[in-house]
Amino acid sequence: MNFNVTHDGERWSNADEDRIEIVEYNPEWPALFQAERKRIHSVIPADINFSIVHFGSTAIPGMPAKPVIDMCLMCNDQHVWKRFIQPLESLYYVFWSDNPATDRMFFVKGMPPFGKKRTHHVHIRKPEDFQSELLFHDYMKNHPEEAQRYAVLKREMMNRYETDRDAYTHAKQEYIERIIAKANVWSGMK
Repeated sequence: MNFNVTHDGERWSNADEDRIEIVEYNPEWPALFQAERKRIHSVIPADINFSIVHFGSTAIPGMPAKPVIDMCLMCNDQHVWKRFIQPLESLYYVFWSDNPATDRMFFVKGMPPFGKKRTHHVHIRKPEDFQSELLFHDYMKNHPEEAQRYAVLKREMMNRYETDRDAYTHAKQEYIERIIAKANVWSGMK
């Protein structure tokens, strides 16, 4: 299954149906991750070495978030990545085959028009290419005052860019880069 969603240079064709929504933290999110993790492990060929981590705001206790479970499937051998496509599609993930970033793969479950609402994202990356995201996650879990500032920013950006996911993500980028710089210092002091 490939994305039948198009971009006209300003917005995605499914933007009105695929709105950004920030909700209060749901304590069921870790269990939803674990259940999906098991489903993914059950369909990926056993000879492929990989791990799956829960990251993003749904993985930070107390953090308001888009109710989408973000997972990173980390695999060092980029040559086997294409072998993830069919198994993930069997679990109703849609593969973004036109992703301009060639160092990763991206899958979405539930995205309109393929479903009613996004529920899960799977990012396939090499472990060494995913360290900043994990560092950001760990920093937020350990710095509740910073997590609160991030929650305020996310809500502000949701209100401003409710139907523009690219703008929403871009508007948070400078803040995220600042936190990653702080997190690098913090992790060196631990």
